[in-house]
Amino acid sequence: MNQPKPTLYTSLSPALLHLYDVSSSVVVIIDVLRATSTITTALYNGAKNIIPVDSVAECIRLGKQIAGITAGERDGKVAEGLSYGNSPFEYPESFIKGKTLVLTTTNGTKLLHMALEKGAKGIITGSFPNLSAVCDYIIAQKQNVILGCAAWKDRVNLEDTLFAGAVINRVKKHFNINCDSSQMAEALYLDAKADLFEFMKTKNASHYHRLSNFGLEKDIRYCLTEDVANVLCLYEDGKLISKQKSH
Repeated sequence: MNQPKPTLYTSLSPALLHLYDVSSSVVVIIDVLRATSTITTALYNGAKNIIPVDSVAECIRLGKQIAGITAGERDGKVAEGLSYGNSPFEYPESFIKGKTLVLTTTNGTKLLHMALEKGAKGIITGSFPNLSAVCDYIIAQKQNVILGCAAWKDRVNLEDTLFAGAVINRVKKHFNINCDSSQMAEALYLDAKADLFEFMKTKNASHYHRLSNFGLEKDIRYCLTEDVANVLCLYEDGKLISKQKSH
């Protein structure tokens, strides 16, 4: 007898997460521009682990306590009092290998802590640079999944929705998906997948403008590129760690 398929839902904003059964699900934290892209890049390049925190003050305190690298942003810029920002290009192997990164961001780390507080069965982070690792993991787990978009200050955004759609497009035959936000996300991705960067640009995506105004088009292009840092980023015991590596 066939086992019933697990369910997959998409939460398009942290403000909607309470509508889903987090405690029976693996939650994928999605913050494409740029937190989860930076997390996967740092781990792919050999970071020992990453400790996500939800405030700048806690980032500074913990960084001092463990002699870690303090990093993060508020509104797209390096947060005051922190040493580094939220660009994946700040964390090459030559810099980050073997080190602990303490990271706080406007949206992504906040959503991770929400999922934690709601008792998620498991937490991983997802971005285009580790798309395949995310898909392989959630298929193998055979658990209910919530694709959690970090959005921008609770407002739905294009890039996180696009990533959710990319995941759904790959894994849908393994899940029971009775969720309009998931259907919307996949439809959006299918419309955009030929050139995600151009889609973000021509659709006037708010975060595209926010980052391009800081001269960060290179970051945007990288963060929309599939499997360039294809490592699974798993949250365990207060830290994000790398579980596999595919060069």
